[in-house]
Amino acid sequence: MKYMLLIYASESWWTEDERRDYMLESTAICKELETQGMWLIASALDSIATATCVRVRDGKHQVTDGPFAETTEQLGGYCIVDVRDVDEAIDIASRLPPATKGTIEIRPLLPLPNSLSLPERGTADQPPSDAEQRRDYILLMYAQEGAWPPDEHAPALAESVDVCQQLHVNGQFISAAPLQPPKSAYCVRVRDGARAVTDGPFTETKEQLGGYFLIRVANLNEAISIAARIPGSHRGTAEIRPLYRLPV
Repeated sequence: MKYMLLIYASESWWTEDERRDYMLESTAICKELETQGMWLIASALDSIATATCVRVRDGKHQVTDGPFAETTEQLGGYCIVDVRDVDEAIDIASRLPPATKGTIEIRPLLPLPNSLSLPERGTADQPPSDAEQRRDYILLMYAQEGAWPPDEHAPALAESVDVCQQLHVNGQFISAAPLQPPKSAYCVRVRDGARAVTDGPFTETKEQLGGYFLIRVANLNEAISIAARIPGSHRGTAEIRPLYRLPV
């Protein structure tokens, strides 16, 4: 079963040195999981101050600066794992350093119908000079629960997969997935060595995170153009966040 671990914390809770150290420790955990065939992809995100939100209404896209939701703890990174069950996902979340100060929300990925398939993870080969000039962004797709009735959700999902296929051809696709409904979420916190697990999503907002697209593009404007093409931005909001470049 594949799960997305969403890492929430206040950006003010760590110094830059502490942030670097916990990223290095988290990276070591991911490498260990990779050797066990349990790790798929992970990354920290740039500061919430770098967020850009895109909405498409009546054929026109609206672009605003700043995060989609104002919360005490902001989304600072993610990790996707392939494990036997949610208990194993909870065990992994408990090991991640941010769980000691923040919250790890665990959401199962939504399996696609057999008729749909996403490209293989990664991008088409690009010349090294071209790849170095590109930047990785995550598009976080938010929408109200029920925004897509069942008879409209399937066509929208198929259209989103088509966008991914086009991005793959252009060398812009890295990864994407829809998520199970927020009610399927678990939240993990570790305080003084004791683990606390609660049901339900981390944040209660009108629009809930429903999936993500990870892309590699030349700049923010290109990311905005892609976000506007995704059906989810027509009824919800696409929050664009650049990935954090780990220190060498």
